[in-house]
Amino acid sequence: MSIDKNWEMLLDYLESNQEKGNVLSNEELQRLAELRALVDETSDAFELYQSFNIEQKWIELRALGVSRGFTQPSPIVKQNTFKPWLRIAAAAAIVVMLFGAGLFYFNLNNKQKKHDQLAYKNDVSPGKLGATLTLANGKKIKLADAANGEIATDGGISMSKTADGQLVYLIKGSTESEHINTLSTAKGETYVLILPDKSKVWLNAASSLTYSTNLNERKTRRVKLEGEGYFEIAKDRSRPFVVESKGQEVEVLGTHFNINAYSDGPAIATTLLEGSVKVSLETNLSKIIKPGEQALNNDHGIDVVNVDVERITAWKDGGFALSGKNLKTAMREIARWYNVEVVYDPSISDELETGGWISRSNKLSTVLKLIESSGQVRFKIEGKKVYVSK
Repeated sequence: MSIDKNWEMLLDYLESNQEKGNVLSNEELQRLAELRALVDETSDAFELYQSFNIEQKWIELRALGVSRGFTQPSPIVKQNTFKPWLRIAAAAAIVVMLFGAGLFYFNLNNKQKKHDQLAYKNDVSPGKLGATLTLANGKKIKLADAANGEIATDGGISMSKTADGQLVYLIKGSTESEHINTLSTAKGETYVLILPDKSKVWLNAASSLTYSTNLNERKTRRVKLEGEGYFEIAKDRSRPFVVESKGQEVEVLGTHFNINAYSDGPAIATTLLEGSVKVSLETNLSKIIKPGEQALNNDHGIDVVNVDVERITAWKDGGFALSGKNLKTAMREIARWYNVEVVYDPSISDELETGGWISRSNKLSTVLKLIESSGQVRFKIEGKKVYVSK
């Protein structure tokens, strides 16, 4: 009997016995039929199916409980029954399982590729180094377009742009007058500022820092932040460093900390990495936090919590730290960096969380695919809009 005839007998038998408790589904039957194309090519397959009566042996296989991946034999059948062909049956079952899994992933990959082609045909490049410096006289300098070297002077202060994307202030003469400057980043931009006292500030996308060029206001080094910034403050016990943001002040002498004060966030988050800071509200409420702690100002008070500081400052180091982060919070960060608008389907819950870590140097599609891999949401990019659905 030919192998084709054997296969036909097997398939006919299984199909005719669906009503009698056959354990294979219609989908599995289809996969089994497609497997024939593979085994037909081997001489071993011919010998294997010639070696036993298909109908009888399939009944025995089902009785032994091996028709779904070679499980343990049924208690009603002795374990040493059919030893001569049990190994062959097990091997055949494994082949069917492997083929089924391969077919499943092949179909899944094809569906994923089709989705990617449609969803990410309008990909978006990552943000870049860039910012705008606004001088006291109102002049605006786009740093991405400015040549490296000195770009402006203000009284006794020189402002220079470095090749690696930093704006550096140097004191060259008398600094009696207080001229106000603002460094601002648009969506999709980030920049580093070195103030006259050697303090260093990283500005995240869609943020700004306003300060006097001599950094001396009533014997206080005072700046105003909108958005997000990471600060490494030079020590100067005679002049505290104060960061104002949305009705809050953070006062330090010398330390490393991060402030997230975006207007679309639920709270101002001040995270301490080194030293100590005092967070004060306009209501005169204040709290001192320690390294590894975060002060959350939600307009009703200050809550202090312990956090993973590396996740908080991942943006400064060129990454998105998404593990355990609320999806919509993560998408706000992503939207600012890629300068896109996020549109949610009503079915998307506010409680969903993301996972993983990924570089901000990737294109938008790569970041979204990482989030998609959780199976909770799907994305589609159309122009400068990202649509989120289930």
